[in-house]
Amino acid sequence: MTSAFDPDKVAQHILAEHDSGAAYRNLPPQIAPADIAQAYAAQLALVRLLVPRKGPVAGLKIATTTKVMQQLMGIDHPCGGTIFARTVHKSPAKLRLADFQHVVIECELALEIGRDLPAAAVPYTAQSVAAAVAAAMPAFELIEDRRADYKQTNVVTLIADNCWNAGIIVGAPVAYDPSRPLDGIEGRLAINGKVAHKGRTDGPLETLAWIANLAAAQHRPLAAGMVVITGSVIPTLPIAAGDRFAFEIDGFGTSEVEAE
Repeated sequence: MTSAFDPDKVAQHILAEHDSGAAYRNLPPQIAPADIAQAYAAQLALVRLLVPRKGPVAGLKIATTTKVMQQLMGIDHPCGGTIFARTVHKSPAKLRLADFQHVVIECELALEIGRDLPAAAVPYTAQSVAAAVAAAMPAFELIEDRRADYKQTNVVTLIADNCWNAGIIVGAPVAYDPSRPLDGIEGRLAINGKVAHKGRTDGPLETLAWIANLAAAQHRPLAAGMVVITGSVIPTLPIAAGDRFAFEIDGFGTSEVEAE
């Protein structure tokens, strides 16, 4: 007879793995979530354990936004994770690599929420969430993948492990003008003073609507002052000691980080 799923047991297991410095591995079958709903229940249990360490929930992230990553994970949708107040850093920032097991960087457009997005009678859309955006800014997401083999990573463990979010570094907020489209804006990453990668934003308001609906369904709706990062503009990259990353999005300034 299979024992009942226990999200708290999963959360305690994940936290112990992090605390011990263990490399990433998928959850043992005897405690692993059976589906996406159970995976999010485990993530919320982990959030409760992490709040005393990392501060209150300050925003949400989205993961596996590309079709390639979704196919790798065997899903047809993105995944959501939690950002904590003490892991939100203002640019320019120093990144101590010794504080992480294996951190990699994603370059994203962050949106600051200006008013609450509670559960609604109809799902949010890109059009309906636009009025709730107060500001936008470039951001780095810090991904703690603990040297995972991405091809072997299962989606329920990824979600339960908070989609590997280890914090964000945000540039100065720029007031959002709803008349200006946020889709297709160019972003450039300079590494050690030289532009090395370019990309464009891809449906950030659609992303915000998706995460707002997820948050409302989890009974923890987005609130004014929270930040949502909307998916990588440039493919995930490693960062080494001494590297200086500067990510600029047209019209929204720059976020900078130096690793040490």
